[in-house]
Amino acid sequence: MAKYYEVLNMLIPNGGYVQVGDTYEGISFVDCEPITKADYEAGFDKYDAWKLQQDAAKSANKAAILERLGITEDEAKLLLG
Repeated sequence: MAKYYEVLNMLIPNGGYVQVGDTYEGISFVDCEPITKADYEAGFDKYDAWKLQQDAAKSANKAAILERLGITEDEAKLLLG
């Protein structure tokens, strides 16, 4: 199950809010457009699928870079290590 800060990061990735506690009522929207309580609560159900999508995109980008360079992941680790 997603944590409240993970849901907020997904819904408002650029920040602009202050969270006290883990309920919607504890959110103060400072420099961002407010989200609704329904959006916040629905975010808990959507987070896992969103996170999988983000991780898949990151893996695909990594694979594309390695292919362009013509090296394996292990070879990249050797270069960066």
